[in-house]
Amino acid sequence: MTGWFARLKTGLGMTASRLTQSIAALVTKRRLDQAMLDELEEMLIQADLGVATAAKLIERLRRERFDKDVTGNEVREAFAAAAAEILAPVASRLSPDPRRKPHVVLVVGVNGSGKTTSIGKLAHRWKADGLKVMLAACDTFRAAAVEQLQIWGERAGVPVVSGAANADPAGLAYEALERAQREVVDVLVIDTAGRLHNKAHLMDELTKLVRVVRKLDPAAPHDAVLVLDATVGQNAHQQVEIFSKALPLTGIVVTKLDGTAKGGVLVALADAFKIPVVAIGIGESADDLRPFEAAAFARSLMGLD
Repeated sequence: MTGWFARLKTGLGMTASRLTQSIAALVTKRRLDQAMLDELEEMLIQADLGVATAAKLIERLRRERFDKDVTGNEVREAFAAAAAEILAPVASRLSPDPRRKPHVVLVVGVNGSGKTTSIGKLAHRWKADGLKVMLAACDTFRAAAVEQLQIWGERAGVPVVSGAANADPAGLAYEALERAQREVVDVLVIDTAGRLHNKAHLMDELTKLVRVVRKLDPAAPHDAVLVLDATVGQNAHQQVEIFSKALPLTGIVVTKLDGTAKGGVLVALADAFKIPVVAIGIGESADDLRPFEAAAFARSLMGLD
């Protein structure tokens, strides 16, 4: 895990570097006054923690250190502790229920979020854990998406159920679940079209898919996971709101944290929605999608060891 922590810290380097440098430039062993708090709050907002979440971190710092001398490191330690408190309740794992054959995981998200790649990485992890995994390529409108999922399926050594181009996604999901039940699969992961979150008819298609698979298993999907690209910053909030209306989300995967200075958005999402964060991605390899750990993330975000 030491290696993973180092990679997490490196992955969050863009966000941490900006915060560390800004705080260091502002806080030079001086007394914490209102003017400094205002500037610190602006820094947190620029790191995409959002107005409401930034205000919480600032209020905690005010209670603990107002009118006292502070260093940049002390400020970052305080922010990390406050962020960890917000993140701890949502730190979770996506663990298939062994009593279900299969445990159905529906994965949603907009184009370019890293959805299909994340599915491949999850399949890799579960296969390594000894589970029998099957993938369903229900993004039938993009040949590239089907091909990408098939490549990940080959890498992980798991079967991929696919259909003809432009086939009905709901019908294909039904077919995949039938096969998964027949073959006593542990986990069935359903990939969906990278829906534009402002397209109502595509959301209707998603609810139709859920309705159809419930004809075979009234409890399916057992998990509905939204994949978010960290680089979109505050736009992630709108995506969570829209997809939550289409189906009850049980988890969020945050990708591309290594390519953004907006890593603070994860804290803002946890604060606003309280939806479990089941994994984060900081790289391209199959091992770069890992379960979320609140304290490690919070300290890495603030550039702390």
